[in-house]
Amino acid sequence: MLVTKKAPDFTATAVLADGQIVEDFNLMDNLGEKGAVLFFYPLDFTFVCPSEIIAFSHRAKDFRERGINIIGVSVDSQFSHFAWRETPVEKGGIGRVDMPLVADLSKQIARDYDVLLDDAVALRGSFLIDADGTIRHAVINDLPLGRNIDEMIRMVDTMLFTNEHGEVCPAGWQKGDEGMKADTEGVAEYLGKHAQEL
Repeated sequence: MLVTKKAPDFTATAVLADGQIVEDFNLMDNLGEKGAVLFFYPLDFTFVCPSEIIAFSHRAKDFRERGINIIGVSVDSQFSHFAWRETPVEKGGIGRVDMPLVADLSKQIARDYDVLLDDAVALRGSFLIDADGTIRHAVINDLPLGRNIDEMIRMVDTMLFTNEHGEVCPAGWQKGDEGMKADTEGVAEYLGKHAQEL
């Protein structure tokens, strides 16, 4: 269980959003101003994975506007990542997605995040990392179950809200909603106003 702990740091080879291959991509050096979403996927040139990566890429601007970088990781090589990015979507590729893809050939990063399945591929793990390197949210899906990228944006918004206001976010909280004071009176006041909506 990594939530509340410091994210395991790593330096690895990656294909950047501009297609450049670098050998010294470091996680902590690539957090955004307010953090990052680190997500694992099983393999390049597969089936559910492109839908998730393309969905992340389509929302990359939304994450960046919040000060959050997106970083993808799989056990494939940088050459496989590069080839997949250079393959058009209509031919089974992902196109030139707007995020770095990290090559975890040794599978050590997946091990460190406890998402490695049968010493083969990573499960669909998503980790929301705060600017100080603390993991604030994590979800891990089995291989056939695709992620909801909009829910990750909502979780980013909850983290940013609690960081700024010191309040907590109740069930179903959305950006723009009021928060809740983390004491008995605050909870009672909030539930008195909103219990029927929950």
